[in-house]
Amino acid sequence: MKVVPVSFNYKVYSSTSEMVDDDRELVDLAVSQLEHAYAPYSNFHVGAAARLSNGEVYLGSNQENASYPLCMCGERVALYNAAANRPHVPVTAVAITIKNMKMTIDRPVSPCGACRQVLSEYENKHKHKIRILLKSDSPEIYEVDSVADLLPLGFNSTFL
Repeated sequence: MKVVPVSFNYKVYSSTSEMVDDDRELVDLAVSQLEHAYAPYSNFHVGAAARLSNGEVYLGSNQENASYPLCMCGERVALYNAAANRPHVPVTAVAITIKNMKMTIDRPVSPCGACRQVLSEYENKHKHKIRILLKSDSPEIYEVDSVADLLPLGFNSTFL
């Protein structure tokens, strides 16, 4: 047997003031989407903003349903919005922010498995890394270089 370690590095900004203007704007746009979340069951709001290589930004927020499997995460809403409007333009960065209306979240939260898989699909489709910016109630922001860092053994079309 062989043990293969998996690790990655990510950046931690102490606040948006340390970020370049484009990234700060993307995080601010994601935060603005928290108020558009429909989360009456979980009270867990997600706002997302996806920046394309042409500079356009597409927004999204989570949308819940009493039939839980029909819910849609905010980052997938933003990605699908971008893909529906600009299918051939790569996504370069996605900002994802969360807010739990019942409690304070003191650190950024990583995307769920389904969202990681969708992010991975768009990285593979466009052969372009997607940087991920994560924010919560904390002023800290995490920056991950690629979804491949969060999904190192991801499933893709090479298996089909």
